[in-house]
Amino acid sequence: MIDPITLEVVREALSSIVREMRVTLVRTAYSSILYEGEDFSCVLMDGHAQIVAMSRGQDHPLHIVPITWSMKAVQERFGGDIHPGDIFLHNDPYTGGTHLNDVAMIYPMFAPAPAGQTGELFLFPVVRAHWGDVGGMSPGSLSGRATEIYQEGVRIPPIRIVERGRPNQAALDLIFANMRGPREREGDFRAMIGTCRKAAERVEALLARYGHATLQACITELLDRAEQRMRQRIRELPPGQYAYEAYLEGGHDHLEPLRVRATVTVSADGVTVDLAGTSPQTAGPTNVGPAMAPTGAFTILKAFLDPGGEINSGAFRPLTVLAPEGTLVNARRPAPCGGMVEVKYCVESAVMGALSQAIAGKVTGDLKGGGNHCYIGGTDFIFYEYPAGGTGGWDGGDGNNAVRAFTESDITTIQPVEAVEQKYPLRVERCELRPDSGGAGHYRGGLGLVREVRVLAPSAQLSVLAEKSLLRPYGVCGGHGGATNRFYVKRAGADVEPSPLPGKVSAFPLVRDDVVVMASSGGGGYGDPLGRDPARVVVDLAQGVVTPAAAASVYGVVVADGAVDEAATLERRRRLAAARVTASLSLTADRDETQTRIIALDAATARRLGVARGDVVELVNPGGAPARCWVGSVHEGSSRRAGVSAVTLSMLQRAPDDEIEIRNLR
Repeated sequence: MIDPITLEVVREALSSIVREMRVTLVRTAYSSILYEGEDFSCVLMDGHAQIVAMSRGQDHPLHIVPITWSMKAVQERFGGDIHPGDIFLHNDPYTGGTHLNDVAMIYPMFAPAPAGQTGELFLFPVVRAHWGDVGGMSPGSLSGRATEIYQEGVRIPPIRIVERGRPNQAALDLIFANMRGPREREGDFRAMIGTCRKAAERVEALLARYGHATLQACITELLDRAEQRMRQRIRELPPGQYAYEAYLEGGHDHLEPLRVRATVTVSADGVTVDLAGTSPQTAGPTNVGPAMAPTGAFTILKAFLDPGGEINSGAFRPLTVLAPEGTLVNARRPAPCGGMVEVKYCVESAVMGALSQAIAGKVTGDLKGGGNHCYIGGTDFIFYEYPAGGTGGWDGGDGNNAVRAFTESDITTIQPVEAVEQKYPLRVERCELRPDSGGAGHYRGGLGLVREVRVLAPSAQLSVLAEKSLLRPYGVCGGHGGATNRFYVKRAGADVEPSPLPGKVSAFPLVRDDVVVMASSGGGGYGDPLGRDPARVVVDLAQGVVTPAAAASVYGVVVADGAVDEAATLERRRRLAAARVTASLSLTADRDETQTRIIALDAATARRLGVARGDVVELVNPGGAPARCWVGSVHEGSSRRAGVSAVTLSMLQRAPDDEIEIRNLR
């Protein structure tokens, strides 16, 4: 038995070590993406590649959870050939990295041993930090139009970069010689070493105080306790199998949707997420290695089932994720993996959509879609921005405006204006909330933002890697989707689209006085917008969150002299409800060989919706996430029937002949 007071002291001490790691890196890093953006995470791992401690609400799940794979890759490569004073680097997506910009430093520590002997491996302080550039085809390395990983920068397999305290200078020279801004890269590398060393000192002090045996027993107990807590939450779910599909915006010159299909099976005290049916890996940047799909699935399960419990590998044990090799959720070389945030978000959207069928409306509207990576790079500078968006509405409140999502850490929403203008030849001319960007609903989604940056250098290049630029974040339980992301350039009074496929830009040439506009998406709404309290709509109008046009046409609220005209509002809402397009569902043959869900419509329904073959529609689900379908055929007549597959019916939890509302997604 472990003394419970000792257990809690050790638990908090381990978390405190990680928090100190974060402070150390912020104070010593060279890159603004680290000291301003805090795009890094810290963790303590054990010798079995298990997460022992991280900083709740600050460290990023997409950085931390894949460290398990990185650790295993190091152990498979070096086996027992790991010694005190060794330090390892890793960023290879195919063996557990995220994308190439996220470089992991793994610092082994050993338990005390008698003189002349080496103790057993105990804990590993680890930092995974986003390096502002790792080489590749464009400044900043991330590009929306990459077609192979070699265009995205330097791939670092598990490598011993310091051996018994002595740096491998030849390897370091080779790495930094292939990166833009080598001074920043070297500075960040040294800051990461200092961060890990400081953590090692704190762990050594704990070992001196409690001893190896007690600390190990505490760690084992903390992992087991987190496992049991998660299993109890899973037991509260109704057993069954639930499926949902979400889509990525693949293609280069036009939309070629990519599907992530999640089948979630709840059985006893475990959950299995099977991603069979997901699209094959693609020649675009929206792929991930084997670590990211489990990361996304775990993040959603943890956030929805047990947000207050410890975050360590024990909580991960009840979850099994099956990600078929060769698909975009488990890609093989040479598939580019720069869009790993975007793929992870899509996995989360798919798992959330499936879970919504099991947890009776305890679900939120969808999120902004990814990292919104936006790089402006010149001959001697690289500016990296990542504008946050709105979060989804939920049963009880509106989404939050322009913040990081619940699946992320405390990464800064945007970089401060002063920091940008002091360091780069740029001027931030506008930064404000984006009206009407939150999805309408009984509880609306949070707003995205608009940020305009003027180029003051003679020339520069723009690269963007973002999702939800065509397929907006979905609303739930009848809520509307949020606005799409949009990235474009203002030049000489005209709007210039930098790429034929929105959100996928690579090294678009900029000239002095071009203004780069970053307009981020809002979260999806929750519930029918015609059920929103008119008084709340009036507040939204007063705050500029909703425009008068949207208040009237979407929420059906009539305002006269600053007050709600109740009679006129009631009548307008009645007319808006009557104008909705509905149809009866009918069962057609499954089309699983295609990459999208297909719907067949009669001509009269298609005309009312304003859609034709190839357009995207949304089948509204009053009890959860909607189904999105591409119009596969339009046949003559006015039957008001919509032909869908059995999978689509199961996603909506509907039966043939059920009436359903259909929306045009444009």
